[in-house]
Amino acid sequence: MEQENRIREELGSLHGIPLFKIFIEGWPQVKAFQARPDDLLISTYPKSGTTWLSEIMDMIYQDGDVEKCRRDAIYNRVPFLEVKAPNIPSGVEQLENTPSPRLIKTHLPVQLLPQSFWEKDCKIIYMARNPKDVVISYYYFHQMAKIHPDPGTLAEFLETFLAG
Repeated sequence: MEQENRIREELGSLHGIPLFKIFIEGWPQVKAFQARPDDLLISTYPKSGTTWLSEIMDMIYQDGDVEKCRRDAIYNRVPFLEVKAPNIPSGVEQLENTPSPRLIKTHLPVQLLPQSFWEKDCKIIYMARNPKDVVISYYYFHQMAKIHPDPGTLAEFLETFLAG
């Protein structure tokens, strides 16, 4: 139990949006990210089908070639823009080394997207899921993924979820 509590992280806030503190530390790099005109951004709320949609788009980009889609893990084929963690390349660093056309995913709300996505007129796919399904999936994900803050009871988690 002691180790479980030690690895759980409290969230910080960036422009009123709750984010992992390490993501906030990497914010200048994300804000300065340079999109390319042929980038495609997959934008979702967490637990709303991000990986599913990423796999589908990669399959389309690889002309349905299953072997090409097995070339690497999905988190490398479609990097998360805002991800930053110790001892691994950030999402921005991964994307800087990814050839065009790039598939990029994010959970950032629209007001936090780097300006370059608008300036380069990038295509954006936004996928939403029924919030009732999202909250249940997210609650169980928080219980499993010990890096997230302790979700408490479902009732407590629902209150936090509804508060934003």
